[in-house]
Amino acid sequence: MEVHLPESQEAQLNELALKTGRGTDELVQEAVARWLAHSEWFQEQVQVGIDQIARGEFIEEEEMDARVERMLKS
Repeated sequence: MEVHLPESQEAQLNELALKTGRGTDELVQEAVARWLAHSEWFQEQVQVGIDQIARGEFIEEEEMDARVERMLKS
């Protein structure tokens, strides 16, 4: 697989590799692994919310607004 980065990102990546003593491939692999893990977690959390709504476990907008307002005043 090849990944093409804009010159500015490639320069940043090379600088980070020099500063950390790690290879650019390793840094990119770590970044992709973190992004994939976050994406999976996010999708799971969205499904949790969808399931809660389907079960009627939610509050109406007016109640949410009131809660936020109380939090901001605290």
